Amino acid sequence: MTERRRYPSDLSDARWELVEPILIAWRAERRGRGLDIGRPPDHDLRSLLDAILYVNRTGIP
Repeated sequence: MTERRRYPSDLSDARWELVEPILIAWRAERRGRGLDIGRPPDHDLRSLLDAILYVNRTGIP
């Protein structure tokens, strides 16, 4: 698998370390409330957050 291109809107490693525990706890809490059926999440939380920040900053011109 190739390394994806980094964008200026992506989180730095230091900022990701601050956000990561919150998102992991959120994901675990959401899965715990349900019946825990279906596929486990296969998307990386950091990639999802980077995508949201990209859309927020650029508006996808």
